[in-house]
Amino acid sequence: MSKGKSPADKRELSFYHTHTGKHLDVVYWQDGQYLDTALDEINVFLSDFRTGDKVDIDPDLLDLIYDVRASLGSDGTYQIISAYRSPLTNEMLRARSASSGVARKSQHVLGKAIDVRLEGTPTTELRDAAIRLQRGGVGYYEKSDFVHMDTGRVRRW
Repeated sequence: MSKGKSPADKRELSFYHTHTGKHLDVVYWQDGQYLDTALDEINVFLSDFRTGDKVDIDPDLLDLIYDVRASLGSDGTYQIISAYRSPLTNEMLRARSASSGVARKSQHVLGKAIDVRLEGTPTTELRDAAIRLQRGGVGYYEKSDFVHMDTGRVRRW
C-alpha cells in the first residue's frame, strides 16, 4: 500500500500505451480502498497487446508507480512500453533475442512489472526515484530509454 496516505486521498494515474496508441486516466484508489471498476479498466489497458490476454495487475505495482511519480513532483503521463505479458509472448520475446534481458520467470507474466517512461522526466531520474523507494526490482534500459519497475524482491540492473 502507498505510504503516508490518508483515507480521504485519492490516487490517480495517467497512461499512454506506446503500442496501441490508447490513453487511460483513472482514479484507482479513493476513500481508503481500491476501486474494482478502475482496477478492471487497468487490467484491460495493461493487457498483453499481442494476444489480448489479461491478468489482475498487482495493486502494489500501481502504488509503486504512483509513489515514484509523486516523489518526483510530477503528475505526468506514464508511457507504457510493456506491462502484462502472457507466457506465450514472454517466450517469444526470449527467443527473439537471448541478450534482451527477458527473464524466463518474468514479473511481467505475474502482472507485477511494468516498463515505462514518464512524460517530462528523464529516464535516469525515473530510475533513481524508483531505486530510492526500495520496493522492488528496477531495471534501466538506456538504449531503449525506459525503466522497468516490479514488486518482486529489491534488486537493480
